[in-house]
Amino acid sequence: MAAVDVPRMGEAALRWVSDHRDGFRLDDDALDPGTNAGLTWKPLGELAQVCVCVGRSTLPGAPLHRLASDLLDFAWRQTEDGALLLELQRLEPWATYPLEIYAAFASGGLRHQGYEEYASSLLRTRGWRMIEALPNRLLAVINSEGRSGLPAHEEAGTVLGRTWLGSLPEPWTFERTAGYTATHVVFHLTDWGRAVHGVPPWLADYLETWLPPWVDTCLEDEQWDLGCELLAIAASLPRPPAKAVTETAWSRVAGAQDASGALPEVGGGHGGQAGPRDFLHCYHSTLMLAFAAALTTARTESAATPAEEWT
Repeated sequence: MAAVDVPRMGEAALRWVSDHRDGFRLDDDALDPGTNAGLTWKPLGELAQVCVCVGRSTLPGAPLHRLASDLLDFAWRQTEDGALLLELQRLEPWATYPLEIYAAFASGGLRHQGYEEYASSLLRTRGWRMIEALPNRLLAVINSEGRSGLPAHEEAGTVLGRTWLGSLPEPWTFERTAGYTATHVVFHLTDWGRAVHGVPPWLADYLETWLPPWVDTCLEDEQWDLGCELLAIAASLPRPPAKAVTETAWSRVAGAQDASGALPEVGGGHGGQAGPRDFLHCYHSTLMLAFAAALTTARTESAATPAEEWT
């Protein structure tokens, strides 16, 4: 099977995102309590996170780096340079998603002093320390606290063992929901692929064995969104899977990517039935393609010299 051009796939994906940036714009009712944050704030935060990752995985001045920087600035402007995130956190003091979104921007050097001052006070409360959340969600909060320059309210290591992935589950119990929790556990442990040794050795050993069949299963079922998240994990491990494994996976993803650069969440590959191609059914999977491609490319280029982390 001929190798595909992974960097070109990632660039095409991010250009599609840029062409459809209006889908990420916040409406005037973004702070309304009745607004569905999953359709407004969540996509914006995901855009910011992927752009930060692409930006730190590419060289300044490179076309893809400039594109990621432009989109990150666009996303920051949607928050009125962080002011809306402060208002959102004040309206929902025990919600963690405003902090997670802010952390994405902060990790890219975009900060709001007022938000950090308010969050610093909030994080010292008993209410924040006792937020009830699933373990993988607690890892998201812990990582977001650190990226925002705030003290973590708990150690990630004490939470990891309570996650599905951290229990070293029977590999045959892997399915879609478990897959998404597993990918995000690794994202949070590695700060979204930046610190490849954030995955402890015992977990890295487990993933080296079982990640390849999980990737194969997802892509055989044309689960492109989850498949790209798993490919991002593959590029975030201390020792990535064998090249033959990832090359086969990327060839499958290439077969599902549109000429426009878009990637559907599910379906449409290998001559199968195409899934919906509207913004809501393509934006996340296309972002994940760009994310996984950036990590894979950067990791491949740095493979000659081992590193504790790469930026």
